[in-house]
Formats: sequence, structure tokens, C-alpha cells
Amino acid sequence: MALSLVKNSFSYNEFTTRPLDLLADIRKDAPVAPEDIDTDSALIAADLPEDTSTIVTDSAGAAIAAIPDPDHLHNFATYTGIINYLPPAGADSTVKAGLQHFLLALDELKAKKRKKVRIAYFGDSMIEGDLITEDLRDSLQHLFGGEGVGFVPVTSVVAGFRTTITHTFSKDWKDYSYKQLPPTNLFLGMSGHTFIPGESSWIKYQSVKKRGLNRFAQVSVLYGPVAAGNISVNNKAYALSGQRPVNKLSLQLDSAQQVMIKWGGGSAAPFYGVCFEGDTGVYVDNYSFRGISGIELGKLSGKLLQQMQSEHPYDLIVLHYGANVLWKPELTDYKWYGSPMTKVLDSLRNDLPNASFLVISTADKSYKKSGNYVTAPGVTALLKVQHELAKAHGAAYWNLYAAMGGENSMIRWVEGDPVLANKDYTHFNRQGAARVGALLYKAMMDEYKQLAHE
Repeated sequence: MALSLVKNSFSYNEFTTRPLDLLADIRKDAPVAPEDIDTDSALIAADLPEDTSTIVTDSAGAAIAAIPDPDHLHNFATYTGIINYLPPAGADSTVKAGLQHFLLALDELKAKKRKKVRIAYFGDSMIEGDLITEDLRDSLQHLFGGEGVGFVPVTSVVAGFRTTITHTFSKDWKDYSYKQLPPTNLFLGMSGHTFIPGESSWIKYQSVKKRGLNRFAQVSVLYGPVAAGNISVNNKAYALSGQRPVNKLSLQLDSAQQVMIKWGGGSAAPFYGVCFEGDTGVYVDNYSFRGISGIELGKLSGKLLQQMQSEHPYDLIVLHYGANVLWKPELTDYKWYGSPMTKVLDSLRNDLPNASFLVISTADKSYKKSGNYVTAPGVTALLKVQHELAKAHGAAYWNLYAAMGGENSMIRWVEGDPVLANKDYTHFNRQGAARVGALLYKAMMDEYKQLAHE
């Protein structure tokens, strides 16, 4: 304890001992001096080519237009807006750059040329409990219309934490997931879960007193292949059948405030979840799964994704991962991650054609070094990998790390007033998640305003 109060490390030849500080976890850390701040962002920027414009030529080979590469216009390491990348060479002519399809869909919705725009938002524990997606959904529905929380799974480990719907269920559901894959004759649902009912399984969903969430209008039960199953919804019986990877039972409930679903017996039916929507508007489906890196999405069946796009089509696919990739803070080589994620994006692009894709980078993550919290070196290394994934697939890219303040910003979010993140220096609290949702909404609307002025 006494040694903790003085400088106690020593050097011998080229070896220096680590300082002993038993009080490190309770000591109020001094701010990191500017000269100690990591310069990885500057190093990333130095890797950018000086001019990466794409030259388009006519049949005679003459240059007829220059399409600027987005990286020539913006430094992806520090830019806080959304960067839209051009479709990869050889892509189908219907594939649009970055967010373009999604933004055009919003424009059509605003002009009443279509009824719905859907977003599938994939992520880890950063978004569980509807964090971030709750605020993004609310803002989009306020501007473009819509009422309803979107997709909700059959059961959830964070059901009690979620504030956008009250969700309870019986304990006899069998949950197959990324962690325990279903038998080969069953599909894994888009959420990473497939649920098999027990003899007396039930689910109850209740609305909450929030704008757009205080009643249920359209309810859709999504389930897998089944020969003959039976359920009741609010005491009304329905027969389930269908051999497609995704089947849908659609119900118009108008203004119900509770949905009670009970399994009525028959051949075992795999259930994926229930969707709550209105007649028109924007819907954000939260597909959170605790503890994954995004690589697990490669376990989803192409047939299921294609059928989902037919039954419940999405205009934007958001991939928000990073917290579980940074499990070793000083690791800076992420080839092990980039290679399988490339295959995941290749597959998703193929199975969900024409949808826009948005890759959201890791947030800042701090770890304690020499008694002070600092940004983990792995953060900026991972940013570069995630940027390359977006660029190679003609996706959009949003640097959350830069948007929240860059180097050592997580320290300010944890220790500031108001407190916006948890003491693990990794996860946002509810107020911080609302801030991130607002930042993302603003970045999207900045792009939408540019579209409106073209």
C-alpha cells in the first residue's frame, strides 16, 4: 500500500518493471496529456491515396466524367457523417451506391408512392433492449410516419430491460441460436434464434405509453415450415401451415393494447418472432444478439434471407459490431476478422439484393494502462478494417468512434455530466444510446437533404 503512493518502478539494462499500484481501481485518474494521445487516426489517414477519382470513358476511350471516390472527399478516420461508397466493379446495374436505395425509398414514402420502409438493424449488446434503435425509430417515424416497434423475438434475455414493449413468456420454449444451432431440418431465424414451443407455451406482448407504441395495429407472426400447427391470438384460433423457410400470419388488430399468443398443439412449428407495425411508415427491426462479432451472420440460410426479403422486405441493412471484436485491447491485426466478414457481406449482398447496407464502426473503447484509462490501440485498427469492408461492398460507412468524439471520448462519456456510458468503458447507458441514435438520425437526414436538393 505504501509503495502505491510513490513511483516504484525501476529499470535494469533494457528491462523496466511495471509500476505497483494496489489503489489503481479506486484512484481518480489524472487526465491524459495531449502528447500521450495515440495518433493512429493520423496514421490511417496517411494511408489514403492522393487522388482516387473514378474516370468514366465513352466508347472511344475519351473521359466523359469524373466520379470522385468518397475517400478523396472525406477522411474516413475523422469524418462524422455517412460516406457512401460506389458499387463494386461488375455489380448488377440495379445496385445503388451506399444509402441511395434507402434514401430514395424514404422519398417515395414521403410522396406516398409506397407504404413502408424497413430497416434491419443487426448488432450485439450495444443495441439490446432496443437501445439506439428505439431513438432512431422514433425520430424516423416522427418525420416519415409509422407506429409500432417492429420485430420482437419470442423470448429474450433482456425482455425486462426493454421499454418499448412489455414482453413476457412461458419458460418452456426451446431456443436454438448461434450458440446452439438447430437440427439440420430447421432454419435459424434472422434474429439468430428459432423457438420451438412446449406443450403449453405462450407469449404476451403489451403496448407502452409512448408515442407510436401505445397500441397494436398490424401484427404478423413469423414462423418456419410446419405441416399443421395451431395457435390462438387473443383467444381466437388460427391454423398454421406452409413449407417455405418463412411463413407469415398477418392480423389486423386496429387498436389492441395486448397480444396473447398460445400454442394450441399439432406438429411442432418453429417460430421466429412477431412484428408490430401500422399501415404505413418507417420500421426499424432490432436484431441484437449478445456476445457476437458479426461473423455469426454467416450461419443464416440464404433461402431464409431471400424468403424474408419476399415476405418482409428490408430497404436498409445496418451492421453495427465491434465491442466483441476488441476482446484484446492491444491487438491491432484484424485479418482474422476481416476475411470472414468479407464472406458474410458477400452473402448478405447476394441474398438481400438492392437493399442498402450501412456499416457502423466500433465505438471508442477504453482500457486501463499505467493507471489511466485510454483508448485501446485496437480501436483505430478495427476502424480501418470496417471501412475497407464497407468500401469493397459498395456500402455506406459511419464512423461512430469519430462521431462520439474520437480519441479518449469514451472516458468523457463515462465520467462526464451527464453520464452517457457504463463503468466498463465499452457500453452506452440508455441516455448515451439515445445520443448515439440522435447522431445516427442526423447523419442519415444530412444525406437525405442532399438527395432532396439534387
